[in-house]
Amino acid sequence: MEKINNVTVFILRGLSQNPKLEEVCLVVFSFFYSAILLGNLLIILTVSMGNVLQSPMYFFLKYLSFVDICYSSATVPKMIFNLLAKTKTISYMGCMLQLFGVHFFGPTEVFLLVVMAYDRYVAICKPLHYMTIMDQDRCKKMLLGAWLGAFLHSVIETSLMLKVPFCGPNVIDHYFCDVHPMLKLACADTYAAGVVDTANSGTVALGGFITLIISYTLILLSLRKQSAEGRRKALSTCGSHIAVVVMFFGPCTFIYMRPNTTFNGDKMVALFYTIIAPMLNPLIYTLRNKEVKNAMKKLWCKKIFLKTNGK
Repeated sequence: MEKINNVTVFILRGLSQNPKLEEVCLVVFSFFYSAILLGNLLIILTVSMGNVLQSPMYFFLKYLSFVDICYSSATVPKMIFNLLAKTKTISYMGCMLQLFGVHFFGPTEVFLLVVMAYDRYVAICKPLHYMTIMDQDRCKKMLLGAWLGAFLHSVIETSLMLKVPFCGPNVIDHYFCDVHPMLKLACADTYAAGVVDTANSGTVALGGFITLIISYTLILLSLRKQSAEGRRKALSTCGSHIAVVVMFFGPCTFIYMRPNTTFNGDKMVALFYTIIAPMLNPLIYTLRNKEVKNAMKKLWCKKIFLKTNGK
């Protein structure tokens, strides 16, 4: 495929072309992004500064919150800026960087959710060996594996799009740069590129989803042998993770498991995994987790007490 690229700037159509609706979106998504930053930063600070939340589950939760901030920051600030601008443009290189960010932090979240499911499996099914299996060294290796796997995925996706020629038009029917909407603008046959993208992204999404299903199936089977109190506690612990998984994997699977096709509702579906899930994750993990809530109360009460005494 000969690379002929006459496009230096793309135009993002965004969620709507209605000025009044754009004003509403500006307020709503500015609030959502602020909630993402504040909620996830609160979890990071609570886990990092507290002495109670030191188990592997909270080790991974801290990094999940960090990834949520990075993932939403790859798309939301530009979307908010474009809601204020008359011409919603993004440079060719800026588009490629955004594509890299989306396909780096998105799969990182997928892999972290899989690792967290494995952590819950070990904690519930092999409680006596939990600290031996999930020791600090192994947790760090799992975290490194998640980062490296996501980086490899993102390099493949970005390299794929850098080889695609664009010679006009340059209007992307989305609020961020993604593979399927961009392939529609290519001035060459993109069948092979579409197959590679579906295989690559589909493997991440479907592979992660199948692994999660297996993990939770094994957990549910093991709960039959436990007491009613043990089942209640285990289900409560897993409930938060299941809610996050459903909210994130459902839309991702819908978007990335398809061939190179786009639907009108894709932009609305994408909001769930780029904005809604990162915003709700802190609420889900804190509202359903007494340990996190108690740690937050102790930490911030201590800060207020020290600040008051300092005066």
